[in-house]
Amino acid sequence: MALSVDIEKRLGDFTLSVRFEAENECLALLGASGCGKSVTLRCIAGILTPDDGEIVLDGVTLFDSAANINLPPQKRNVGYLFQQYALFPNMTVRQNIAAAVRDKQRRKAVTEEKLRQFRLDEVADKRPGQISGGQQQRTALARILASEPKAILLDEPFSALDSYLKYQLEVELAETLEQFPGTVLWVSHDRGEVFRNCRRVCVLDQGKSQGTFTLRELFHEPVTEAAARLSGCKNYADAVPKGTSVFLPEWGLTLDCGKAVPADIHRIGIRAHHVTPAAQQAPGAFPCTVRRVVQDVFTTTVLLQPEGAAPDTPPLRMELDRESWYKMPDKGHIWVTIQPRDILLLK
Repeated sequence: MALSVDIEKRLGDFTLSVRFEAENECLALLGASGCGKSVTLRCIAGILTPDDGEIVLDGVTLFDSAANINLPPQKRNVGYLFQQYALFPNMTVRQNIAAAVRDKQRRKAVTEEKLRQFRLDEVADKRPGQISGGQQQRTALARILASEPKAILLDEPFSALDSYLKYQLEVELAETLEQFPGTVLWVSHDRGEVFRNCRRVCVLDQGKSQGTFTLRELFHEPVTEAAARLSGCKNYADAVPKGTSVFLPEWGLTLDCGKAVPADIHRIGIRAHHVTPAAQQAPGAFPCTVRRVVQDVFTTTVLLQPEGAAPDTPPLRMELDRESWYKMPDKGHIWVTIQPRDILLLK
């Protein structure tokens, strides 16, 4: 494996326990704020020292608690793009990039190459405080690549940018990373960002890695509730396996899963856009009362109470485009259906 991480780190009441492997690929670390994503990157970069475990990059041991190995950051050959870029404020763009080039004889040539590659020629003699946020990010990335790293760590690279600039730079960054031959770890809490730029995802929840998934597995077979939540699933319920179906006590529903349900399944997830209006006679359809309607710019969210649900049960959330909701003849009581393939079985 190009990068292997198996570490633990205790910080006060918080304990990080992560384990994953990455090839020469763009692997996402996906999790909610405070779950340990940035701490993981800092341990890999050598900014923080794990309490236990091992980190190996391209066959070189960066950290091994048992063997008492802990390479300093400058010897790890890892490029770290911080959220705020961490450029040297008193240096020009050109000087920031040049500072990363190890070979003094090639320093000028490499610096000029990176200035052209990242379209920074016109601001080369300006300092970070004199250029835009997008130019700062390009400078930071140019500096990283000038050091010829074996791995790049991206710590929520667009968190400091507005939405329009974020879209532009995300495309540029993706194009740049396509040419990078090593491992990229992309930390994010934005599943859309992950979906567009990574092929595999390591899910972190409350400091613990929940496994590594392909994008298809994350969105279609997330296995755990933590993974399902991070993939955008909105509906959850306790479940009792009943052969090829599940009984949901809170909603008073029995849903067909289309396959044998393992005995260790106790929760299910249903994506809001997989709850769809249906005719009363449609297979598997069940009636609901509309509790609330929330209009967004392009979509409508409908909070439903299944007919057999207890009064205080969390609603079943349905999302559809605004025009489809506008055309609904009865906006107080509707029948809906959920296809067996769209029921997520969670452990």
